[in-house]
Amino acid sequence: MGLKVGDKVPHFTLNDQDGTPFDISDHIGKKHLVIFFYPKDNTPGCTMEVCSFRDSYEEFTERGAMVIGISGDSENSHRKFASKYKLPFTLLADQQNKVRKLFKVEGKVFNLLPGRETYLVDKTGTVVMVFNSVSASHHMKKALNALKKQE
Repeated sequence: MGLKVGDKVPHFTLNDQDGTPFDISDHIGKKHLVIFFYPKDNTPGCTMEVCSFRDSYEEFTERGAMVIGISGDSENSHRKFASKYKLPFTLLADQQNKVRKLFKVEGKVFNLLPGRETYLVDKTGTVVMVFNSVSASHHMKKALNALKKQE
């Protein structure tokens, strides 16, 4: 089981789709963070998931949240994926699965598929919502509903 409500978000730095280092410490204290782990760029379920976050992106930003997607794909893969689907948020390349392990996101189906988990982190860096489901269709809604409860 991954991080739980009440846990502090672990410190990490990963490169985004443009090769720019993204240090989580630079964002804690400024905004709520919606951090979602997904298995792979350009797969049907993951594409549906990222597009649902894209389509509701303004709702997240209007409520003071930053959306961050993380998978084991490369920066180049993320750049193409973000461009193809016009994703306005940060995608982080966790090719060694270091951050996935920090968050204790477990794999599915005999660890053949990377897990799919979404976290809402408040401005103090505390996890206030965790949603773990193989189904890609509910992650955005769960995150947005949890964010609304923070207002």
